[in-house]
Amino acid sequence: MRIRRHIPLLLLLLALSAVAPPRAAVAQSLEFPIKAQFLYRFVPFVEWPPGAMAAGGPLTLCILGRDPFGGLLDRAVANQRLEGRAFAIRRLMQVEAGSGCHVLYVSASAEQSPAAALQILRGAPVLTITDDAVAAAPHGMIHFVIREQRVRFIIDQGAAEAGGLTISSKLLALGAGA
Repeated sequence: MRIRRHIPLLLLLLALSAVAPPRAAVAQSLEFPIKAQFLYRFVPFVEWPPGAMAAGGPLTLCILGRDPFGGLLDRAVANQRLEGRAFAIRRLMQVEAGSGCHVLYVSASAEQSPAAALQILRGAPVLTITDDAVAAAPHGMIHFVIREQRVRFIIDQGAAEAGGLTISSKLLALGAGA
């Protein structure tokens, strides 16, 4: 995947997330728009194993449970393409192996706990993303945290490798320490 052209965009997002608003309410109002941007901007920095994506098919970003983004993610990926692939958004109340997700944001669901969803996808080529706003543990391959009113993320490279995913060293360098 062409990564170099996406680095400035990711760096811009990091800069935006680093701006400390004067009040916590303002910071909270920016939290999910920033996370929505990160969700699809992580994709160029991840390499999936051969056969994990259908030829010419979309890059499918799934949200498990309550969608904290509203229409933000839909608007963020509208008309976006990566190497000729469009982005598709799916909202699920529970996830199963073979669900067709390439990226899964794990949110609160009455039908499936984050732990159960992550267990089902353990070892699968699905980039799992979790959030302290939803549950402190367990964590996905990428885990959002808020530090000093800034959106940061922690990457579990071992979990990604277990799923056959390779995360670019550039993205690994941008991740926050545990």
